[in-house]
Amino acid sequence: MELSIIQKTYDFIKWYVPIISGLPKAHKFTLGDRMINGLYNFFDGLVDARYNNKEKLAKLEPLNSQLDILRYQTRLLLDFKLIPIHRYEYAGKLINEIGMELGGWIKQQVRIQESGVRSQESES
Repeated sequence: MELSIIQKTYDFIKWYVPIISGLPKAHKFTLGDRMINGLYNFFDGLVDARYNNKEKLAKLEPLNSQLDILRYQTRLLLDFKLIPIHRYEYAGKLINEIGMELGGWIKQQVRIQESGVRSQESES
């Protein structure tokens, strides 16, 4: 699961950054830069969580809100008529897929954490 979400996010960045970089000047250095930085920060967070076994859940949970911000920013692109509907729909589909994998990864970590707490309680 971890590798799949990282690869999907990588592919999404590879597809989306050139589109965002092509925004008109009035939006490129405001909304565009925020989106690109958000995408890279999200990607960094995923990779960091993959290698951080002790705080994995704490690393993953904030990524949900980062992804939601990206959803709204993408919607702004559509509302400002900066991207065509088909690109908006495709971006939305990819964001949703990444979000579902992120949700699954978080649930998995919650179960792991809960089972660790239960085993510690039974040892006491």
